Amino acid sequence: MTNQSISPDRVEVMEFIGKDVENIALEYLKPVETNWQASELLPLTSDKTFVADLKDIQDQAASHSYDLMVVLVADTITEEALPTYESWLSNLVGVDQQNNNGWMKWMRSWAAEENRHGDVLNRYLYLCGRINMKEFEASTQYLIADGFNNQAGNDPYRNFVYTSFQELATNVSHRRVATLAKKDGNALLSKICGLVAADEARHARAYMNFVTRIFELDPNNMMLAFEDMMRKKIVMPAQCMRELGGKLNTFANFSDAATRLGVYTSMDYIDIMKDCINEWKIENMTGLKENGEKARDYLLALPERLTKIAERAAVPKTQHSFGWILS
Repeated sequence: MTNQSISPDRVEVMEFIGKDVENIALEYLKPVETNWQASELLPLTSDKTFVADLKDIQDQAASHSYDLMVVLVADTITEEALPTYESWLSNLVGVDQQNNNGWMKWMRSWAAEENRHGDVLNRYLYLCGRINMKEFEASTQYLIADGFNNQAGNDPYRNFVYTSFQELATNVSHRRVATLAKKDGNALLSKICGLVAADEARHARAYMNFVTRIFELDPNNMMLAFEDMMRKKIVMPAQCMRELGGKLNTFANFSDAATRLGVYTSMDYIDIMKDCINEWKIENMTGLKENGEKARDYLLALPERLTKIAERAAVPKTQHSFGWILS
């Protein structure tokens, strides 16, 4: 999708919402002065207790399953690929980098909060003693260099559906890892993942708010955009993840591990879709044209159809080997 295919309506809607987007940011983003930083959560080499703290981290990490460490690494790589996400959002219709409009300020402030996630998770992996850092870092570099296509082009309507969905998905994944870490007795990792999950939940609410406002101003086109993204399916940002040596199916193998653990499954995908349908009041939406009505009917029927498919799917049993994990 190119700029030429975007209707003038979208430009007008983005400009209208953009007048208030900085106030919206105040509701969903936290001041730097009060936000948590990685240095507050993990030991510093200057601390007198650093050696003892390091031993505690490594002892606790030793209790985690191979699958959990795989998911933790893959989640971290996904967070570390932030430059890709910021660059694609900065290219949306209505986001003016040159003149630093309200949307551009939102994108940078959102990225600044997200940047802390990769920082703290990367540092934890370095300290935990179970990770081949070169392999992990190479996968991160690959993912940033390769990029990905979320199938939304530079259309803000489609992209805000995507970001709403994706922020909810990352919230689920980090929150579930936090729960599993706590179950294994790792309070530190549980706290870290819980804080990251809370950020993702706030960001999801922001992007869902943007979609709500678009529905108020341009309901038919927003409905068509929502339908289009659901027909295409939401592509995970780490879809092109790979390892050193040209290993194939890295993302699929990681997804198998996440499914086995119950960290993120096809049923979670469906639940997120339901959350979006309910949040945006799709069933009772007014002001639709005939094609918008058909799009709504498709969206309302989709969760049940996907649920029937998901219920027939078997949990993958094969545990794959990753260069990221030392033990």
